[in-house]
Amino acid sequence: MKDQLPCNHEEEEDYYESSPMSSHCWWRSASKFDECAKFKLELPNLSKVTPRLKVLRELERLALVASEGVDELRHKLFTYRCGDFWVPNGGLKREEMDIPSINTILLVGFHNSGKSSLVNLMYSVLGRSGLIPFAQTSSGNALNHTALLMEEHNVLRSMRSGFCVYDTRGFDYDRVLECVEELSEWVTEGVHHKQHCLRPGDNDVLTEEDWETPLLNSFSKFARRRVNCVMVVANASEIYKALKAGDRKPLEATKSLFCSPALRKCNENPILILTHGDKLPTEDRIDCRLKICEYLGVSETTGVYDIVCLTEYGFLADEFDPVTAYALTEAVYRALLISDRSHLPKKNLQDWAVLSLSWFLCFLGAFFAFLAHFFSKLGQRHNKLTL
Repeated sequence: MKDQLPCNHEEEEDYYESSPMSSHCWWRSASKFDECAKFKLELPNLSKVTPRLKVLRELERLALVASEGVDELRHKLFTYRCGDFWVPNGGLKREEMDIPSINTILLVGFHNSGKSSLVNLMYSVLGRSGLIPFAQTSSGNALNHTALLMEEHNVLRSMRSGFCVYDTRGFDYDRVLECVEELSEWVTEGVHHKQHCLRPGDNDVLTEEDWETPLLNSFSKFARRRVNCVMVVANASEIYKALKAGDRKPLEATKSLFCSPALRKCNENPILILTHGDKLPTEDRIDCRLKICEYLGVSETTGVYDIVCLTEYGFLADEFDPVTAYALTEAVYRALLISDRSHLPKKNLQDWAVLSLSWFLCFLGAFFAFLAHFFSKLGQRHNKLTL
């Protein structure tokens, strides 16, 4: 699946110049790339492998396997069924695990992070939909009916698909605590198609006619999905430009979202998707990735993907950008691996008995607390009458 590597420096230069993906391998113009290329010809000294070199080597890995690897991963996703990547552990059998019929990948991020564009790219790369936009993108903080509803997407466009992707409403940098609480609610209680994403202040913007639209009044009869994996989508260009201007708010807000306790309960570290990096120069694009990963406390190469959602002409990238197509496909594949590792055992009769008993004791406690409050008020009233 990997391309043949050059054997000497002359062949190495010819290889990079003649590579059909050279126009998409933007990192090859980086100042440290020559040093990275030498590691392919020599046994690397791990003590000299800096974080920047690790990023360059990871990007080269994607380029080397992209042409043939994307079709292989696509096939695995097309034939995937929920639980296929589950690994036996803890002495439990597969039949004893609570494996849902559909794994749910949740996309979260702040306004203009590129979540909807990412969904459209998934349709293009995985569903072969061409240039048809399936997810409605919003401009700025504009409020529209579509943005107020959560959308479930089957990007493979097949009823046999074992996973779905949820596009959510963008968060606000000025309301980080509310964002974390809303995310915690989604992860704890699950999500469903056409679920409302109403927030404080929306009532002042929406008119009576807005509330009467079928979209906002669609009481859900859709299946509720348990969130199995979360992808945090971050606008790398916006974060880096803010850092250059001395504004750390976007970076700190992204960390609050990425490191929220709710996501730790869901599974391991969420997958980080960096978008709009193509708006930055090569050195800044790599430096931005390093700064974000360092601040979040995660590896700069594992579970982090730099993905260009749209080209400069507004088209969705597919076969003409195999690096982007493979990076996106691998991100989805990794999300399913994480999802199938997070399944819990089914509740047995003893678990349900303990749960029922705990609810009964809570009811008794609330009942006696109500009686104590009632008779206390009654006694106070009686004392006032006697006086």
